Amino acid sequence: MKKYIIITVITLGFSILANAQSLDEYFKIAAENNPGLQAKYKSFEAAMERVAQVSSLPDPNLSFGYFISPVETRVGPQRARFSLTQMFPWFGTLKAQEDVATLMAEAKYQEFLDVRNKLFYQVAAAYYPLYELKRLVEIENENISILTSYKDIASVKFQNGKGAMVDVLRVDIMLKDAATNLSILEQKKKPLETRFNKLLNRQEDETIIVQDSLYVENLPVTYRRDSLLTSNPLLDELDLKIKASEAQELAATKQGMPKIGVGLDYVIVGQRTDMSVLDNGQDVLMPMVTMSLPIFRGKYKAAQKEAQLMQESYALQKEDAVNRLTSTYEMIWFEIQKQLDQIILYEEQIITSQQSLNLLFTAYGNSGKDFEEVLRMQQQILKYQKMKATALSDYNIAIAELDYITAKTK
Repeated sequence: MKKYIIITVITLGFSILANAQSLDEYFKIAAENNPGLQAKYKSFEAAMERVAQVSSLPDPNLSFGYFISPVETRVGPQRARFSLTQMFPWFGTLKAQEDVATLMAEAKYQEFLDVRNKLFYQVAAAYYPLYELKRLVEIENENISILTSYKDIASVKFQNGKGAMVDVLRVDIMLKDAATNLSILEQKKKPLETRFNKLLNRQEDETIIVQDSLYVENLPVTYRRDSLLTSNPLLDELDLKIKASEAQELAATKQGMPKIGVGLDYVIVGQRTDMSVLDNGQDVLMPMVTMSLPIFRGKYKAAQKEAQLMQESYALQKEDAVNRLTSTYEMIWFEIQKQLDQIILYEEQIITSQQSLNLLFTAYGNSGKDFEEVLRMQQQILKYQKMKATALSDYNIAIAELDYITAKTK
């Protein structure tokens, strides 16, 4: 029997594809509407805009001076001066700064991808409890229907003198319990729907289509294990930040080199009236070259040290992330296997308990005795049905979390 159940459950694994397709629609809505995810993408776009800022030359300087008391020269009095200067950073400085900004922008994009994947997991983790709730309501309604029929049978038995009034009262007690449980389940629906819709940035009362059934997938023992530490946005982000820090160290070294400036002075000269000279009143055009002297080295050494320390920080963060991902994978995989074992167990117990109930009900129909055992077995089936629904939900949530930490694309 156990082997049969396992084969049946695995065979039905293809049904999870329909589940994935229905979730894909919600994933798409969440990716388009979720404000937290949109904020991360805007942050990436803003980081891209910084590339053009740091890779451009500084603005040229234009100055103008007017001689209140003209300065007399051989060719005439100087009236005004225009100066235009352009500073150039040391060779390779702009390229190094551009590399830093580009790598940090790419890191922002990897952060966006990780947040997107996490959002998909959150959507799945909010969706499956809705399935569980729907299934629990169905089970409770079915239980009420069965108990009502049992009450009718017990009442007829009592009227015919083949049963006891206490059997009818026992069913009444269970019906009240079932009605209360059903009421609680109905009250639970609103917060679950609100949580799900808000992840999609929709109105709280937006209709949510929940599938009728869930099944398990036939997963290999090393399911996505090889993808855990490769092409993972969380690790790729840290790799890019390490490279950005290396580029920042080079940029800090370049910034500590002299800056070279070229310029042009244009002096307006008036004509001399007291005598005639060569080039009388000729304006002056004077090319210039300037150079900054970065003699205060403390700030440049500190910038290089900062970049080196950030490289070490990101490397340690990556090591920590690898450790967390590895341990989390093992815990999630254990959870998946545990839920799978429980699903198989509950299915076995439901089948066996149903067989026992049939035998007990037949015996009760013949003798009118042991009605309490009939009710007990019915409640046992109810318990296993509910536990199976919960296990199916937890199983699929665990797979969604495993897909998230292994960066499975939807």
